[in-house]
Amino acid sequence: MPSFPSPFGSDDDDSLFDSYDEFVPEHIPESDQFLDAHDVLADEAHLAVHRLTRELFEERTVYDMTFNYNLARLNLDTRHTNAGYRYAREADNPSVLRAEFTPTTPFCPQTHTLTSGSFRAWNGLSDRHEYDIVRVRAAPMHHQSDAINEQLEALEQAYRETGEVSDEAPSDIGSNLMERSMREEGTSRGSSEAPF
Repeated sequence: MPSFPSPFGSDDDDSLFDSYDEFVPEHIPESDQFLDAHDVLADEAHLAVHRLTRELFEERTVYDMTFNYNLARLNLDTRHTNAGYRYAREADNPSVLRAEFTPTTPFCPQTHTLTSGSFRAWNGLSDRHEYDIVRVRAAPMHHQSDAINEQLEALEQAYRETGEVSDEAPSDIGSNLMERSMREEGTSRGSSEAPF
């Protein structure tokens, strides 16, 4: 049976990706409110953190299931120039790294899973980097960023208190956010006689 070509192109085509040794500002998201007033990483500082991110994400299998690749590769994907991670050292505590994730769309259903998986990878393998904690947030362009970020704050607080990264996700996040949102919206405005 013949396969259908991906509408996103072949992920094996290296011409679609920047190198992990290239800092191309036009191909990464602009920093947003979580990074405002902090030391946003650029050039070699950004590249060093991002190369480490690739290793940690590979070890913890933080993969974007839409594109079937390590999430760190999203920063290099020239088809999605406003998506991926930006990093900053906290202005008053450079031992804290902030990481802000911008998904490819405002309705990306993986944003919660990807950000919490990123948090667990960075902080669960903290012996591999110089930061006391890596704080993670979803960019405000995502329609559920407030709810996702509340859960990321809870993960962060638990990590600060215990020094451990929990593998258990709270029960009211992820797909349940979508389910709760759908319940709150109520029934569709369409006719009950619609065939589908």
